Amino acid sequence: MTKLIVICGATATGKSGLALALAMRLDTVILSADSRQVYREFDIGTAKPTLDEQKLVPQYLIDICNPTEVMTVADYQVQAQALILRQGGGEDKGDEGDEGDEGDKEEISPLSFPSTLSGDSPLLLVGGTGLYIRSITQGMKIPRVAPQQELRSQLEYLGQMQLYAMLQQVDPVAAAKIHPNDSVRTLRALEVFYVTGRPISEQQGENPPSYPILQIGLDCDTTHLGDRITQRTEKMIADGLVTEVEYLCQKYGADLPLLNTLGYQEIKQYLAGDISLGQAKELTILHTRQFAKRQRTWFRAYSQIEWFDVGSPDLLENVWQRVQNFLPTSEDI
Repeated sequence: MTKLIVICGATATGKSGLALALAMRLDTVILSADSRQVYREFDIGTAKPTLDEQKLVPQYLIDICNPTEVMTVADYQVQAQALILRQGGGEDKGDEGDEGDEGDKEEISPLSFPSTLSGDSPLLLVGGTGLYIRSITQGMKIPRVAPQQELRSQLEYLGQMQLYAMLQQVDPVAAAKIHPNDSVRTLRALEVFYVTGRPISEQQGENPPSYPILQIGLDCDTTHLGDRITQRTEKMIADGLVTEVEYLCQKYGADLPLLNTLGYQEIKQYLAGDISLGQAKELTILHTRQFAKRQRTWFRAYSQIEWFDVGSPDLLENVWQRVQNFLPTSEDI
């Protein structure tokens, strides 16, 4: 049976490095759970695994979507579940009645995994995007409704107050869980209703997988994490983040939504002449710290996660011991 080991936590806690070391010991592969690493050409600013790291350990669910497309949680879930099921010898049949809109997103071949990968090898799911991880570990039921830009434009014209009132009429259960000022979730709930004819509250829920899952979280005190964020930001700039952002702006236009995300937006401001490079670096550090705080709050809400201190000199060995206890012994097979 498939076994899944999750490595999660806030940004800059060393998830990728630990996962790489574990994958090499286990002779297995890594599935990324990062909502920006799925996009091609966004490399340095997303701390995407380098080509050398990918040669050491095969890594999947990166570079599977064009920057001009949108990779939804539902899109990600479909592809990740397909890989996990194939490793366990199962067949991915998808959700009956659901229609996805994959566009030009890369299809994952059943032959993607190395031939040397054992059928009982655990897979590593690694990243800091909480919804991506939860979609797999909890089996979130997600309506397969792609963004409807024309419909959204028509709805947005009405204003949030009227939209929320409409949601209270068509889906009072969803409305009760959404703050009246939350325009993003209100709009999504209405979008799903008008596309499918069914309330989003009837299409949500969870169906946890049957295979065993070990969830490992990485964390450290705020000061140490702040130092790590500073070091990583400086390394990204030294590695050529400015050149990467300049190239992406020229190729896709400065208004590309992905260029308004963490790290890219600040450098884009520098390239526009609005701030200095030093200011861009400080803003990136500040915004990354704020983002890490939100990530820590998200992950701490899940009791299934077992936490390990990044600052421990025995981190790898401590995690390795826990992994060994999780995996079956020869008597269990």
